[in-house]
Amino acid sequence: RAAPRGCREMAVPNSMKHLIVAWTVGIAIAAKTRLRPRSESVAGFERSLPSFYHTSQELKDELQQVAGNCPEMILRTETASYAGRSVELDVVSIKGNGQPKNKVFLLFGEHARELISAESGLHFAKTVCEQKNVLRNNEFMMVLNANPGSRAKVEQGDWCLRVNPNGVDLNRNWDEHWEGDASYGGDTNPGEGPFSEAETQLLKKLVSSYEPTTFLTIHSGTLGMYMPWAFDMQHLADRNQESMMQILQKVDEDHCQCPFGAAGREVGYSCPGTCLDWVFDKLKTPYAFAYEIYYGGSPDELRERWQEKVHLPGASLIQAQSLAHPHFKDLYVQYPSSFIQVASQQHEEDNALQGFACFGMFNPDTEEKYRETVENWSKAYLDTVEQVALKL
Repeated sequence: RAAPRGCREMAVPNSMKHLIVAWTVGIAIAAKTRLRPRSESVAGFERSLPSFYHTSQELKDELQQVAGNCPEMILRTETASYAGRSVELDVVSIKGNGQPKNKVFLLFGEHARELISAESGLHFAKTVCEQKNVLRNNEFMMVLNANPGSRAKVEQGDWCLRVNPNGVDLNRNWDEHWEGDASYGGDTNPGEGPFSEAETQLLKKLVSSYEPTTFLTIHSGTLGMYMPWAFDMQHLADRNQESMMQILQKVDEDHCQCPFGAAGREVGYSCPGTCLDWVFDKLKTPYAFAYEIYYGGSPDELRERWQEKVHLPGASLIQAQSLAHPHFKDLYVQYPSSFIQVASQQHEEDNALQGFACFGMFNPDTEEKYRETVENWSKAYLDTVEQVALKL
């Protein structure tokens, strides 16, 4: 992805320079953002990663520190090579002494620019180690940084980068109704074939060997909470559909007040396989969810539009079948989602964003919003798995 062009240099009088410096400092303080030194490795990008975020190395260092104080937690590194590429993923396991009935796999960071996904995972790992009573009924496996090669580029200022180093959308590369042709490209490129990437090969191995009873994948860019299916509107997730809707409704009420229901794609719009569908179908995981946890636009306007839609006659039945139904289509044209695909969407909003605007659309840009997001969604993940445990 080409770097955004810089501005032309202009001669500025000394008197104006003092005003500009004072104004810049005031803005930084108001945003509660202490910026890291600007990286010189990616020329032309605006701003630096805010200091309350973690780099990939800082994520790993902090996980190691947590594991050192939490006997129930193990941190290990798994490696895979495929098609000439190698990838290393750090894997977190947290388990008590018993045999809990709910085995939970959480996947964070498939899309590199969605940094808040991994940040919420780090906060959640800490929360589980602090609230160990949750380990009576649940054990956990987590991958916080599923796209490490591209995340490193985002940390250096390539704020809009979503795909992996091969240019493939990892959440379109799973072998569940996978479809690909020449029309795909950019942010939704599904790859040359299903599981064509080292990252998805390793993730498939990890989740298959773990055999979870609950699967959560965490994204950002809008607010929404979904269950299968994402690949079309014709096949309903009959297994545990009612129970999954009950869980989504409760968690939504307490933590999001946002769109929730069955994922899906509009008829005629091709959507390659997602991890959500693959785990639910191929592994027969009883409960599978995808959460989108941050929207950098106006969340209140999104929620207002959602309430207008969901309170119309017949909406609740459609909601449990597919949110890609024409009843909800214009909502997702206006507020694009990775799990609700409508033909007219085409990711225009994503393509229109450049530079640090991408960061703010997918991630909280002040420390206050950052704290609110990771704390709220850590509680939401806990509530989700506890409710599943009660239903198993």
